[in-house]
Formats: sequence, structure tokens, C-alpha cells
Amino acid sequence: MIKFFRKIRQNLLMENKTGKYFKYAIGEIVLVVIGILIALSINNWNESRIDRKLETAILKQLRSEFKSNLKQLDEKIGIRDYMMNSAIQLLANIDNPNIRNVDSIEMHLAKTVPYTTFDPIINDLATSGNLRLIRNDSLKRLLSIWTSEIVQVTEGEQTWAKYRNEIYIPFLIKNYQVRTLRNKAMKTGILYTFLIDQENRASEIKDIGNSKHFSDFNILLDNPDYEDHLVRCITTNRNTQQQSFILRDRIVGILELLNKEIN
Repeated sequence: MIKFFRKIRQNLLMENKTGKYFKYAIGEIVLVVIGILIALSINNWNESRIDRKLETAILKQLRSEFKSNLKQLDEKIGIRDYMMNSAIQLLANIDNPNIRNVDSIEMHLAKTVPYTTFDPIINDLATSGNLRLIRNDSLKRLLSIWTSEIVQVTEGEQTWAKYRNEIYIPFLIKNYQVRTLRNKAMKTGILYTFLIDQENRASEIKDIGNSKHFSDFNILLDNPDYEDHLVRCITTNRNTQQQSFILRDRIVGILELLNKEIN
């Protein structure tokens, strides 16, 4: 093809048809430019098609991850509800000695012992450069800032975990027989509610025996310090709960946008 065009130009020059030569040369340049533009358009279309496939794959992966994050967050919210409600019931027993019952009290005691650790899946789109592939600006903004709200939840969890490990548990050990308390919790399955993975329970130890030492729940409930520990349990976990609901709204909003984009 190139030889054909060159031969035409040579014939025009030999025939001294300079005007026609320049017109032909310009036409040839125009054809070349058009060809280049068409090639670029095809290349851009192919790249755009590839980007859209990558975007769809990323959106589907994000949807799966955020569904898992939402499920885990809801489980943590449920655990804290149990903890706070039991702490409130124990305060009621402190205020009303006539309603005290050892089985009820020890059940609620067992439920104030756990702590939560929200550990979401975090897809770092900004670092990988894949954030640019997402065309929805609202979704892109939510994805770029949602991790900052995780910190509010995890910091609250860490606050209670530290207080529980360093102050609350040592207080219970000093003022009550924790062995009997934990043994009842194992036998009745109270703490199964707090397990994320409830499979393979057969491998769990379900009986550690009761303490041979006498323990009076009235002494624990009448201790003025215990009231303060329960209040700390409620207030710390309530603050974390409030941050969790804010984070939950963000995750739900992200999932709604992801579903819209995928569909």
C-alpha cells in the first residue's frame, strides 16, 4: 500500500503536476491522521471496556466484603446489648435486694464479662490505585472515608477490654468465686451467644467444676465499688454502641450504592 501511494506521487512529479501532487499529499496526510484517530479510538474503547470489567469485579468484591463487615458489626452490637442489659439488671438487683436470685444474678454476671473486637475487611483501594476505576463519586467518597469511623468503634472496644482485663475481672476474682460462675455459664450455654463461630462445639470444655469455697452474691452486690464497675460497663459500651450505629449506617449506604452500580 505504501509503495502504491509512493508510485502515484512519483508519477505526479514526473508529469509536473505539482498542484495535484500537493493536494494528493495533503489528502494522504488526512487519511493517515484519520487512521491514527480511529486506532486511538479503538484503543481507548478497549481500555474503557477493560476498566469497566475491572470496576464490576471490584464492586462485587466490595459488596461481598461489606456484607461480611455488616454481619460482624451486627454481631458485636448484639453482644454489647447483652452486656449492657445484664449490667442494668444487676443494678436493679443492687437497688432491690428482695428480687435477688442466685441463678439470675450469676447468669447476668457471666454476660458482663465478654468484650468485643470488631475486625472488618479493609480493601485499600487508594493505595492500589483501583479507586480511580469507580465512576460513582458518592461511592468513591464513602469508600475513601469509612475507615476513619472504624477507629471510633475499635477505640471504644479497646477501652472496655483494658478496663475489663485490668480492673473488672480482678475485682470479680477478689470478691466472688469466678470458677462457679464460669462453670454455670458453660453448662447452660449462656456464652454461646457471644461466639462468632459456633461450630465445633463438641471440642469445647463444658465443665470445669464448681468452687469448694463459699461465695455470697449479696456481698458482691452490696459492695459500693461494684455499682461503679457496672456503670462503667454500661457507659463505655453505650458510647461504642453509638459509634457502631453510625458506622452501620455508612456500611448500609455503601452497600446500597454498590448494588445500584452493579445492577
